Amino acid sequence: MSFDVDIGHFSVKGPRELNEDFAASVQPAPHDEARGLVAAIADGVSAGGRGLEAAQTTVMTVVQDYFACPDTWDTTVVLDRVIGAQNAWLADHNRRRQGQGADGGAAMTTLTAIVLRGHAFTIAHIGDTRAWLIRGGDGECVQLTQDHCFDHPDQRSRLTRAVGLDDRVRIEFLQGELQIGDVFVLTTDGVHAALKRSRLAALARDDTAQAASQAIVMAAIAAGSGDNATALVLRVRGLSQARLEDGLMQGRQLPATRKLRVGDQLDGYTITAQVSDNGVHRLYQARDGATHELVAIKTLHEARASDREERAMLAHEAWLGSRVAQGSGLHGDAAFIGVREQRNPTSFYTVFDWHAGHTLEQLLKENRRFEVSDVVEAGLSIARALGRLHRHGVIHRDIKPGNLHLGDDGQWRVLDLGVAISGSEPKALRTLHAGTPSYMNPEQWAGEEHVPADAGSDVYALGVTLYQWLTGRLPFGEIEPYQKSRHRRDPRPPSRLRPDVPIWLDHVVLKAIALDARQRFETAEEMVLALERGASRPIAPPSATPLVARDPVVLWKIGLGISVLFNALLIYWLLFLPR
Repeated sequence: MSFDVDIGHFSVKGPRELNEDFAASVQPAPHDEARGLVAAIADGVSAGGRGLEAAQTTVMTVVQDYFACPDTWDTTVVLDRVIGAQNAWLADHNRRRQGQGADGGAAMTTLTAIVLRGHAFTIAHIGDTRAWLIRGGDGECVQLTQDHCFDHPDQRSRLTRAVGLDDRVRIEFLQGELQIGDVFVLTTDGVHAALKRSRLAALARDDTAQAASQAIVMAAIAAGSGDNATALVLRVRGLSQARLEDGLMQGRQLPATRKLRVGDQLDGYTITAQVSDNGVHRLYQARDGATHELVAIKTLHEARASDREERAMLAHEAWLGSRVAQGSGLHGDAAFIGVREQRNPTSFYTVFDWHAGHTLEQLLKENRRFEVSDVVEAGLSIARALGRLHRHGVIHRDIKPGNLHLGDDGQWRVLDLGVAISGSEPKALRTLHAGTPSYMNPEQWAGEEHVPADAGSDVYALGVTLYQWLTGRLPFGEIEPYQKSRHRRDPRPPSRLRPDVPIWLDHVVLKAIALDARQRFETAEEMVLALERGASRPIAPPSATPLVARDPVVLWKIGLGISVLFNALLIYWLLFLPR
């Protein structure tokens, strides 16, 4: 799906001598589609032409400086800073002119700006220009903004807010979901003061946005408008890929999904089975009524449904899935589960592709024996997938047999990005000490402070998984949280437990899970290279971990033991030996 918006604007001075309205829009470059589209309309307020100066500089500042801000900023933050800076500049110029006794009064302007980004729209509004939304087959026209003027029939033209009026400006923000077919109309008061809402909606349905904007303005002039008349029309024909902000907004606005039973309907999906319920999430199998394909639906348990952090984490998981699943599974890589676009959801949930098969954990519990060559091939594809994940800046944090899935199509897939971190994750997820202890690198448990997971943590977890895959045992046994004693010995080489494991593979697995982090693979790509070369260019075995490194307090223990023994001998000599 690609971003496609038809834009048109038209402006006339009407019965006035000078047109002090101004409107403009800027569409993103093809490589910058994620930033969205920005458009703005303004109605200058002053005499002597300075209203046009205020309107033009304000609109051009918004549509140009919007793209100069970091794309990691929230849309409201960008608009607030850009408009705030323009307001401060305009207010300062007004003070200077008044101090110099210049004629013409202060230059001020109203402003209504709109950004279409991802699956959401954001409006910033000051004054009495307006934004309208026409949605649906019935063409209902909704006024999205409220005029900032005195609520008195004789003072409706007096503004309570304007750009340049005060040193600081209060901006009214509005955000909402964007849909294909939406038509946004921005108008100055010379248009909406003369046209009824129904007439505006009918004219906005013209063939093209440019024709619609011209028809709206000319209809306002014909209806007796006494002011400049300007209209800007945006018709949404295609949406870009959903952003994390879209998912977060959806998580805040949509109600929780009720507990579903087999046969229940949910937005065109028919529930066919409940797969799991862990007290936080419920996972269902469902059939898509449109395509008749099986899908997986993930919802929040009702006990967690009102938790904002849990909603944010589920939205983050869906966003990550949509980012990393594209193009995965190519060239023998393990794949990630695809996330499906939702069709006007009525509650908060996520839809994933469904793949029949079993997890590695299930297969190991069934005592399925894998050939060494199969383990190497699968481990290689999973390591490549981890490398791809890390290049996206994402750390999985919970690689283990339960999150590796072998589909009936023979494809290995990496499951569950629920605790993955990307740099954009909610704060609660970032601070969560996530993962399964038996597969977590020992330094995450070292000391009193939490050591965050990194790309090396995923590689270590894959090494533990490969060891268990080959031998049926964990290299350090089952580990409970904060249990350190298990890491005070080097694991036995897999070939000692399974003779058909080659020595070169011993070295790869033991290097991946070395107790000393400096001896491990630094990246997933380094592990991929070692597995690809195999016996042709074997890596050196990791050196045995010194006792002091395995148990840093061992010297103190030895010293204490010697001290106790010495004191015991001294007491014996004093009490029992002749003087």
